[in-house]
Amino acid sequence: MWNAISNVGDAALTLPLAMACAVWLRLCDPMLARRWVFLLSIGAALVGATKILYAGCGISISAIGFRVISGHTMLATSVWTVLLALVCQAAGASIWKASGVGLVIGALTAMARVLDHAHTVSEVVAGWTVGATVGILFIGTLGRSRTKLFRPLAAAGTLFLITSLAYGHHAPIQRLIDEHSHYFCARIA
Repeated sequence: MWNAISNVGDAALTLPLAMACAVWLRLCDPMLARRWVFLLSIGAALVGATKILYAGCGISISAIGFRVISGHTMLATSVWTVLLALVCQAAGASIWKASGVGLVIGALTAMARVLDHAHTVSEVVAGWTVGATVGILFIGTLGRSRTKLFRPLAAAGTLFLITSLAYGHHAPIQRLIDEHSHYFCARIA
């Protein structure tokens, strides 16, 4: 069961959903689309940096059981928070209630990652915090904007289709980091 919950944070699902949200936003308000991509890129860069430093250089904080920021948790928290807020705004519902549901999805993903022994509590707390920050910063901008998201049924249908096709697949990002991060660390040593 926990693996099924953990899958909602896999990059094979969340990154296509995030890009679909970016395209939808681009069609309605290019500035919002850029902000979403920028914020998500910062979150992903933080996750990637910790994974490269741990896998390639062996850097960790053993006193608190911290090796890396949980990517599944960060992606689940940020992407589902924003996705649900966008769908609800387009439907005329509260973006803040929807974002609360996204934050809960991120917390459940974090719990699943700990119970699957993929991450420690400190790693998922870091992932949830980064993801929540990304999501809330974007939703704050969305809430202040006067942007009208158009074609909500088409967008929701597209997001549902992406979810149906991508759920359960796994992105090879961790394998690539494990295979190649030592090159980076060898160059900075």
